[in-house]
Amino acid sequence: FDYAALEPIICREIMELHHQKHHQTYVNNLNAAEEQLQEALQKNDASKIIALGGALKFNGGGHINHTIFWNNLSPERSDPSKELKEALEKRFGSFENFKKELS
Repeated sequence: FDYAALEPIICREIMELHHQKHHQTYVNNLNAAEEQLQEALQKNDASKIIALGGALKFNGGGHINHTIFWNNLSPERSDPSKELKEALEKRFGSFENFKKELS
């Protein structure tokens, strides 16, 4: 969907920033770390393999988190599942109370 599809809840600029900058940077850095890892594995360079762990975890985590973010957004309104609605009602009294608490 278009970057502006979630307005006014999430503005176009935030969607573009997260997609084109944040998420893309995680993907680029993860790909670079993966290439370096493959080279280090071919050379049996254990110290380099270990040193890449942080970059792989950080950028891999950023990529996964943003992928989850995108997969859970939709410009189409939907109601919560029965299970989620029951959990929200148990915690907040009603779905409407939950929405009020968020805003």
